[in-house]
Amino acid sequence: MVAMGRAAREAAETLRSASAEQRTSAIRAMAAHIRRHSARIIEANARDVAAATTHIDRLTLDKGRVETMAAAIDLVAGLPDPVGEEMARWTRPNGLEISRIRTPIGVIGMIYESRPNVTADAATISLRSGNAIILRSGSDALRSSLAIHRALAEGLEETGLPAAAVQIVETPDREAVGHMLSGLDGAIDLIIPRGGRALVERVNHEARVPVLGHLEGVCHTYVHASADPQMAADIVSNAKLRRVSICGATETLLIDRAVAPGLLPLIADQLEGCELRGDEASRQIVPMTPATEADWTTEYLAPILAVRIVDGVEEAVDHIGRYGTGHTEAIVAEDARAAERFLDKVDSAIVMWNASTQFADGGEFGFGAEIGIATGRLHARGPVGPEQLTSFKYVVRGNGQLRP
Repeated sequence: MVAMGRAAREAAETLRSASAEQRTSAIRAMAAHIRRHSARIIEANARDVAAATTHIDRLTLDKGRVETMAAAIDLVAGLPDPVGEEMARWTRPNGLEISRIRTPIGVIGMIYESRPNVTADAATISLRSGNAIILRSGSDALRSSLAIHRALAEGLEETGLPAAAVQIVETPDREAVGHMLSGLDGAIDLIIPRGGRALVERVNHEARVPVLGHLEGVCHTYVHASADPQMAADIVSNAKLRRVSICGATETLLIDRAVAPGLLPLIADQLEGCELRGDEASRQIVPMTPATEADWTTEYLAPILAVRIVDGVEEAVDHIGRYGTGHTEAIVAEDARAAERFLDKVDSAIVMWNASTQFADGGEFGFGAEIGIATGRLHARGPVGPEQLTSFKYVVRGNGQLRP
């Protein structure tokens, strides 16, 4: 593990000085090798799926999903290269010219579970931003991740960039995570966890290097009294059921009391196959399971939706502030003032108006892909794409100035 860290640090220095064109060529080659080895990746994935007992949907790869993975890599290749970008420039009264220049962070450690596509997303986003990365897949997706990594490494080697720029831990031994969290003798600059509560809590507790990540996605959709009924039903259905296993899936529906008697049955009809767990007022309108206090804080990742009736924007905002995880919240409303108040008052990484929370995704934001939704308030927030994996330095140019 320490040797991997040293190799990653050396590769990071190479990437820092590589041209944007070199990084772009390598990313495009990665996509080409993913497509070339699609059958091998699917075969490895089938062994993972056969051994799995949970999270089957997000673990499974088929020809279409492998092509989607490759297409996402191509999109990242087409993004502007952030390294070396001048973010700002100004001149002081004494003549000093100061500029803020975007730079890579260095070496990223990525620890993730169940999602083999993260192997490709994390590798290409790191490369686009000039960073080296050490990947540690969960054991349930390890065969898939190793096959994907092999294809990515071939792309790097084909274009003359060091294979150590993207490394993967080949053992499922949990001690490897501990070594990464220690920082590998200073080699790792940032840890990004992507997985369940147990993983993220361990990372936050044990890491000796900065962490960028989120615990859970307890996302809310609030239906305001002014909402268009059919739009509200369509958005809630999509936000909950399009893919129930992603972190942007809505877990709690809040609906204004004034329209709940007429609108909640319409919404419930479009949530066929979804278990509803509601407060007393909701249950008086539509038969459903009684909600407990725990339901307001649960990320189900399943066809289950908590339902609560509220009295206006303020109560909806208060509920989200109390029970939310700072991920993604949406309001469905025709009243622009109410919507803007919601967008202003809710302090989550992503807030939406008249759109499904399932748009909480870096690809949908135009980042090509993302390696997680950051819910903290420092450095990066929301979808983490190439720009979010950079820092900056100040370049000062003078002509002999001395400080008195």
